[in-house]
Amino acid sequence: MLKRIVTLLIAFPAAAVLVTLAIANRHAVTLVLDPFNPTAPLVSLSLPFYAYLFGALIVGVGLGGIAAWANQARWRRQARVQTSEARRWQSEADRLARERDASVAQRGRELPPPSSERTAA
Repeated sequence: MLKRIVTLLIAFPAAAVLVTLAIANRHAVTLVLDPFNPTAPLVSLSLPFYAYLFGALIVGVGLGGIAAWANQARWRRQARVQTSEARRWQSEADRLARERDASVAQRGRELPPPSSERTAA
């Protein structure tokens, strides 16, 4: 519940700032992608300034997510290795339990009870 309240306390002011930015920067700005002929560019894009700001924000979040994902590759690989090892050991334990049960059933008797004597190691 506290996490949700903190999120709302951060999200609403951030949304208000973004809406204010969008309203204040709604004038069209031309982005020229031809550095050799800026007066008559081959490639240009005319959008409101807030579109560039939001685009930069989206690209930054995307690049940050990709960087975090790439940085965690070592942990994902380790988790995969440990998961496969755990599955292998579990299947080995299941196989040994089946063999033990088959051996007990074949002999027609129970395993002897564990001894009550313990030796100090």
